[in-house]
Amino acid sequence: MRLMLVAVSANSQLSGVTRHTANLARCLLLHSGIEAIHLIAAPWEQQMLREAIALEDPRLHIHCVHLDSYSLARNLWYYFDLPAIAAQLDAQVVHLAYPAPLNRRKLPCPAIVTVHDLYPWDIPENFGFPKVVFNRLILQQCLRGADGLACVSDATVERLRARERPEVASKAGRIYNRVEPHKTRVGRSPLPRSRNGPFLLCVAQHRRNKNVVLALRTLARMLREKAVQPEMQLVIVGIPGPETASIHRFIETARIGQNVLLLSGISEGELQWCYRNCEALLAPSLMEGFGLPVAEGLLAGARVVCSDIAPFRELGGDRCRYFALAEDEEGFARAIRAALEEPRRGPVALPQMMGKAIAADSMALYRRVVGAAETAGIAGSSAVVA
Repeated sequence: MRLMLVAVSANSQLSGVTRHTANLARCLLLHSGIEAIHLIAAPWEQQMLREAIALEDPRLHIHCVHLDSYSLARNLWYYFDLPAIAAQLDAQVVHLAYPAPLNRRKLPCPAIVTVHDLYPWDIPENFGFPKVVFNRLILQQCLRGADGLACVSDATVERLRARERPEVASKAGRIYNRVEPHKTRVGRSPLPRSRNGPFLLCVAQHRRNKNVVLALRTLARMLREKAVQPEMQLVIVGIPGPETASIHRFIETARIGQNVLLLSGISEGELQWCYRNCEALLAPSLMEGFGLPVAEGLLAGARVVCSDIAPFRELGGDRCRYFALAEDEEGFARAIRAALEEPRRGPVALPQMMGKAIAADSMALYRRVVGAAETAGIAGSSAVVA
């Protein structure tokens, strides 16, 4: 199988999409059926992806495409330039790491897209108006044009089935993100020396669905009530976004700046250090497609306190402390206190998210769409055209 894996995005720092792309490449290189992976990246992503994949394999080829960083340039590149590159590389399958404009009629081979979430429909506050309108159009066009949809959780599959028409939903299947125990135990602290006390961890981009302000409100409440040590920190790891201003505003208003540390752009080793050394991982999300920090926290042996939403239940089972979002900071604080009183359980096994399982599921999907295209007698056929 000759795969073209497309990672071109706006992210100049390690993000969920970037990590998904790197992890998928690592998984697929475990499979003997992979002849070549042509990983397509923007200039600002190339080195970041190399470091995240951290593998030398003659089957892996990372190609840097030159384009401007603004969203219109990226969308035009996907629609007009990507098909020609797929033809040049003689790809048998194109796999988009996230939904993007898909010129299905021009593509010389079947197309797969990873569906992380349906945020343009479910939480428009993540995007703002009028940007959300364009994101909804792109998402719908891509879902309807793709030959296969790799949803990252059962919860995302069910949401897609509820939202889209049957002929689109029928193309969807669940392929988890790869999440495995980090092999290296070496990793330095990203915290300044002056902040070396106990800390709670929240790994989240500054977007509305991540509900970071609730974590801040809960910390302020627990500090006032002396439910945690006065030196307790909340370390928030995530790239800035639409909620950044609100986060800074609350920190200033609540006067908890000495107890909050905002980090972005840290390395994988530094992030793993945070998972292993935090008092608890906090995930108060309003909604998620998967919940990578919850899975990684469990694998690292961290206590995990999270909102009671379907994707987190799917990942965490009975191994997390849950709180109902309706309980707001009172319920969140209660769950954190209960978690801190418990001993650490140690790393949790998640075999369904190991590399070989993800590789097998992905290859089965690729072979299915290639077989369907060959049966139809048209390499670029698609069940639904936008």
